Amino acid sequence: MAKLFGSGELYHGLGSLEELKQIKGNKAVIVIGGSSVSRNGSLDRVEAILKESGFETAIFSGVEADPSVTTVRKGAELFTEFQPDWVIGLGGCSAIDAAKAMWALYEYPELTFEKMTEVGGIPPLRKKARFCAIPSTSGTGTEITALAVITDREKGVKYPLVSYELLPDFSIVDGELCKSMPKNVTANTGLDALTHCVEAYVSNIPDNYAEAMAKGGIQLIFNNIVTAVNTPEDGVARQNMHDASCLGGYAFTNAWLGIVHSLAHQMGGVFGVPHGCANAILLPNVIRYNAKATEGYNDLAKLIRCGEAAEEFAVAIENLRAECGVPASIAEYGIDEKAWMEAIPSMAEHAMADPCTGFNPRTTSVEDLAKIYEAIYHDVKVDF
Repeated sequence: MAKLFGSGELYHGLGSLEELKQIKGNKAVIVIGGSSVSRNGSLDRVEAILKESGFETAIFSGVEADPSVTTVRKGAELFTEFQPDWVIGLGGCSAIDAAKAMWALYEYPELTFEKMTEVGGIPPLRKKARFCAIPSTSGTGTEITALAVITDREKGVKYPLVSYELLPDFSIVDGELCKSMPKNVTANTGLDALTHCVEAYVSNIPDNYAEAMAKGGIQLIFNNIVTAVNTPEDGVARQNMHDASCLGGYAFTNAWLGIVHSLAHQMGGVFGVPHGCANAILLPNVIRYNAKATEGYNDLAKLIRCGEAAEEFAVAIENLRAECGVPASIAEYGIDEKAWMEAIPSMAEHAMADPCTGFNPRTTSVEDLAKIYEAIYHDVKVDF
């Protein structure tokens, strides 16, 4: 027997932000990142809808890319002062991930991040507040996932918080909120969503629902990402990418991820490589590595009609990556080779311990992960 996990309620489609009127309560904290949701009017629209519904609101702003432990603790302090009964994450995945972690600390101030990374480490939530997610980027699917990633910059470590307690109660997937995304963000987040779909499809947890959603997301991304990157005002492409991101979120929440994410988490924590970019650099070589343990990539090659073999699927992703203007290697991204090579042993150790590693279709080792890190510096094809 299996259970399908996702958001309690989800509304999607152009203009679906209006469904925020459905939630009932008295106080809401809106957690945002930088100024993009202010500039594009999303924050004003959310505040107006909440005030019309009788909410008193407070805003926590300034969540950075790869949100930090420090930022999360500051947010939890604001929550404690304001005592909201709704927490609303509005913006990119960083804002929503940070809001999830703030919510957990608001309900349990004594929790440590080390504890939260443990299985069952987050106790039952919703004793003080419920959670609403409204994404403005089409990448992580965090609006329906049980995951948040928080960075400890002093230690250079990312904490993947994995708990079904973190599933949002209410989610809105409105492509209109994505039209102001810059090209590079559209490309990185879109390829992040593609990685979610691919890793969920080949994970070592067989799940018909997750596999169907993963396939649907992959098709939408291959058919829409280039249009979304180059024609940002195209509402259909934007909504299709937003839906693909959400499908990827559903897929990996139910089948989980693999070593692309384990490796990418460290690249972000140590070198600040944007998560979607890191995934896009890694994905073709991880496909080559994992192809020795699964026929899944052959299925995906047939799905997008690029051939019938894993290598053809890997090349199709490389071509899509190039069309989107995303670097193909760490060297192209601009990281010093000596610094990269020196960091590999530590990054490989941390990647091996990442929760995603356990769901990879091929059993791996620290040595193999280190070899993948070495190969992606100059985009050398993996063969081991």
